[in-house]
Amino acid sequence: MALILIRGENNTKLLSAIADLERHGNLNIITRPRVIDAKFADSLVESILNSTLRTKSNVATAFFVEEDPTLSIIQVKKIHPPAHVVVVSDEYDGYARLENLMDDAAYLSGYHSHKAKNEGMIDYKIKAKDRVLKSEKLNSYLKK
Repeated sequence: MALILIRGENNTKLLSAIADLERHGNLNIITRPRVIDAKFADSLVESILNSTLRTKSNVATAFFVEEDPTLSIIQVKKIHPPAHVVVVSDEYDGYARLENLMDDAAYLSGYHSHKAKNEGMIDYKIKAKDRVLKSEKLNSYLKK
C-alpha cells in the first residue's frame, strides 16, 4: 500500500491527475482522496526532494493505493499527469504526519472512480448470482 500526494494549480487538474493514475497508470485507489494544506504539501515535497520547488501549489490531495510504493513509482513514471504526483514512502519523516492529517481532512469534491467494482466481465446468459467471468488477462500487470 502506497501513499500518493498530488500538488496542483486547481481542483480540476488534481481530478484529472487522479483519473490518469487510475486509467493509464492502472493504480487501484483504496481511500477517497482527501484535501491537504498546500503549504504543508509543498514543504513535504521539498523535504523529500532535498531541494526547493520552482512553483508553489494552490491545492493538494492525498490518498492510498493498493500497489506497493515501488510499483506505484514505476506506473506514475509511465504517464504524464497535469499535476505533480509524489509517492510518499513510510521511510520519509513526513509520512506519519501526512497520514495523521488525512484522518481529519475533508474529502476532495468531484472525485468518482471510473473502475468497475467487479473483477471481470458479466455473463448475462447465466441466471445464477455469480455471473462474473474472471480473466487472468484483466489487470495482468498485478502479480499477487
